[in-house]
Amino acid sequence: MAHSGAPELTVDAADLRVAIVAASWHTQIMDGLVDGAQRAAAEARADATLIRVPGSFELPVAAARLAPHFDAVVALGVVIRGGTPHFDYVCQAATDGLNRVAIDSGKPVGFGVLTCDTEQQGLDRAGLEGSVEDKGHEAMTAALVTAQALAPYSLG
Repeated sequence: MAHSGAPELTVDAADLRVAIVAASWHTQIMDGLVDGAQRAAAEARADATLIRVPGSFELPVAAARLAPHFDAVVALGVVIRGGTPHFDYVCQAATDGLNRVAIDSGKPVGFGVLTCDTEQQGLDRAGLEGSVEDKGHEAMTAALVTAQALAPYSLG
């Protein structure tokens, strides 16, 4: 987490399984987000599985289906503002849906959905060479740290 005051999180997640659900729009940005998430999982020794969906609107339903089978889910997507309210609807649906998945399943859902006014904002956060942030890595780390913290309080 690149901003001032952000925690330095580390985790050994060798015993955890995590699903990465990634949208497909804006390929260059998505490739960076997925790479960052996979790198964070590998660094933590977590077992990560990648599932692709068409767009950010589809992330919640995929996360809901996968959550029972994994210790955590990481949702990755990017929505770039255009000239219509579509941006607002997709961002709100993805955010609300992913939050609902986490609460209903009791499993952490790492939020790696970039909601950007411009493509450059997405590139700056995608963990690519020259990016100032790596939101895929951050979302994975947050999900794994939370899953590990909740592990002693198993759902059943």
